[in-house]
Amino acid sequence: MDIITNPVVVSITVMTVLCLLKFNIVIAIMISAVLGGLIAGMPMNVIMPTFIGGMAAKNQVVLSYLLLGALAYGISGTGLAGKFAKSLEKTFGKTGKWFVLILAGVACLSQNVIPIHIAFIPILIPPMIHLFNKMKIDRRGVACALVFGLKAPYMLIPMGFGIIFHGIVATNMNLAGMEIDAADMVVPAILPTIGMVIGLFIAIFITYRKPREYKDLPLSGMPEVAEDTGGFELKHWGALIGALTAFATQLIFRAITGTAAMWALPLGAAIGILIMVATGAIKYKEFDANIKGGIGLMGFIAFIMLAAGGFAGVMHATAGVAPLVDWARGIVGDNRLGAVLAMQMVGLFITMGIGTSFGTIPIIAIVFVPFMMEMGFSPAATAALIIAAGVTGDAGTPASDSTLGPTAGLSVDGQHDHIYDTCVPSFIHFNFPIMIMGTIAAMIL
Repeated sequence: MDIITNPVVVSITVMTVLCLLKFNIVIAIMISAVLGGLIAGMPMNVIMPTFIGGMAAKNQVVLSYLLLGALAYGISGTGLAGKFAKSLEKTFGKTGKWFVLILAGVACLSQNVIPIHIAFIPILIPPMIHLFNKMKIDRRGVACALVFGLKAPYMLIPMGFGIIFHGIVATNMNLAGMEIDAADMVVPAILPTIGMVIGLFIAIFITYRKPREYKDLPLSGMPEVAEDTGGFELKHWGALIGALTAFATQLIFRAITGTAAMWALPLGAAIGILIMVATGAIKYKEFDANIKGGIGLMGFIAFIMLAAGGFAGVMHATAGVAPLVDWARGIVGDNRLGAVLAMQMVGLFITMGIGTSFGTIPIIAIVFVPFMMEMGFSPAATAALIIAAGVTGDAGTPASDSTLGPTAGLSVDGQHDHIYDTCVPSFIHFNFPIMIMGTIAAMIL
């Protein structure tokens, strides 16, 4: 019965049920966090400060979202993104499924080649909404393509965010008593990544292959754009330079500091906005309206991220993870396959609660490594399981930026639901293949 009253299990279950019932996600996260804290015996005067303190951990992300929203709003107002969408329409106008694969490829670049994570989504996706409608593309497939591109590359490729992810896995495995180098993470990551590839192709070519009708509705929070005259004007150059500067700022500070300077993302967005004002891409008298437009575009997503940070803080404080692992150990005994499957489920619950695979790794490594060593698994097998278990859940949880980002871009006309059109499709198509392939990897390595 202990597992039924485990604060982590109860909180995540309640949050998931409330979200599926279309309860307001911010309030659902808060209620679930408070409930988990109370079950863990925490008084309310500890739960709420912990929740609020956890929110502070997301301040940088929220600032990035709001400034990127303002940048995207300004770029959309110039019509630059619309020009890009039209050029894509001419090239891929009759090949919707391959067009979605192209989007997955573009998203992949955001993790390794140009490490900007979700920053491209509010700039690139909203201007393409009418194109999606014209091509009758099922946006659930697009959501899966974007989630794939935001996760699969850093799992496998040791560049950009991939270097950080592999380093986190290796560092925490070493701290837990199992020696392994970050350079040894590629092989353990191959099969879990193949699982995501399989899920992507199933989503695009099977589940969401049929045309889906959408209405051409106004894009909420997006500026009205004057009719395209066909020429490339100064405002377009200003928008282009502003966007490139926002992205280049991250690369420059990464080269200077030698690490992924995530604080450079909001700085780059702010510099990009100022360049657009200086070049007239954003009119000075409309500067305030542009910032408000960006807040309108990304504000709700930012608040969800704040609430998710608070939820993660409370989940840490409940100390419910260790009992969850102990329960799994008691169930599987000496069964190696059962042990791997149990650890996958533990990773799923933890990641869904915390909302980030990067943040989950230090938690699960502490309990996974001793367990896997006791069961006789190799470092490579353990790494494969940690990678799979860490990513499982992130691709489908309502509180992850990997799902919130795609929703922010696809829901600008109110015809894309965060839970049923992003979270549920990505959960089904990615988590199960990752778990299967991760299990195979852990058993054979």
